[in-house]
Amino acid sequence: MKRISVICFLFFCISCAEKEEKTVPESRNMTESVYSSVTIQPDSLYQVYASVAGILEKNLVEEGDLVFKETPLIKVVNNMPKLNTENAKLMVGLAKENYTGSAAILDGIEEEIIAANLTYKNDSINFYRQKNLWNQKIGSKVAFETKKLNFELSKNSLQLLESKYNRTKNELKTALKQAQNNYESSLINTKDFTVKSIINGKVYALFKEPGEIVSTTEPLAKIGSATNFVIELLVDEVDIVKISENQEVIINLDAYSGQIFTGKVSKIYPIKDTRNQTFKVEALFDKVPKTLYPGLSGEANIIISKKDAVLTIPKDYLIDADKVKTDNGIVKITTGLQNMEFVEVISGISKNTIIYKPE
Repeated sequence: MKRISVICFLFFCISCAEKEEKTVPESRNMTESVYSSVTIQPDSLYQVYASVAGILEKNLVEEGDLVFKETPLIKVVNNMPKLNTENAKLMVGLAKENYTGSAAILDGIEEEIIAANLTYKNDSINFYRQKNLWNQKIGSKVAFETKKLNFELSKNSLQLLESKYNRTKNELKTALKQAQNNYESSLINTKDFTVKSIINGKVYALFKEPGEIVSTTEPLAKIGSATNFVIELLVDEVDIVKISENQEVIINLDAYSGQIFTGKVSKIYPIKDTRNQTFKVEALFDKVPKTLYPGLSGEANIIISKKDAVLTIPKDYLIDADKVKTDNGIVKITTGLQNMEFVEVISGISKNTIIYKPE
């Protein structure tokens, strides 16, 4: 009876060993890639804003229209800048009249200077005449000092008026320049009533209807290239350090099921999106699909490296990422390239080593 039990136990062990999945390393070409989601967007895509607030009077284009640089897109109505422009124009006229006109403030000061100059000359003559007499001991000291005081007062008065003239002239000149600057600035605002395109492209979206309120912080439209498209890729932060420009990209778009497109990485954005822990990467098609629309989605693989005829094992045979189970027990290996199914074995086992799938 004991002998029968031993035989059954051995049979059970042999049966379990035969059921255990095993394999040997195989030589194959390996490609390591980084997976990414894909969104197609027009090149130079931007949102259109108005420079002034107001009411949208009319959309001058429709969605899907082709536009050129400086093409009028949207007309906005706002009377306030027009009134400001009229007021600024009036201020320019007033400042110019004060500075150069027939009723200029400077004319009044000039007349005062002429009168002060005559007084100064008269007092100067009287003073020097009285001084000569006083030097000859003729006349009284009071008369001499009175003439001297009148002379000094008229001289100071003339100097003050000349200083006032120069100061007033500079102030009026500055006021005129400021009024002209304000007027030119208000003219710019009135020109901004009609929003224009800054590129040659296509109108992809209009966000406002006639009669709606327009602010300077809300987009009115979306414009982008009509012919050039970029591939936007979202790469996980653990993989971004592997990405570099000009790497090959394999693209599969949902709208072109079964077709494979290729491209090259053209730009890597250095800021991480903290909401989904990804980095944005852009790529360009090697050969652009016949028809593309903004927002088309799909998936892509960015090729990191390729190797031919390398020793590989299935990834699900790995234990703790760098060990495998063999007839000699758990063996540590050195790995290389990896993809979704296989991993390259650099050292630790040979092509004849039997490995077992862990439970």
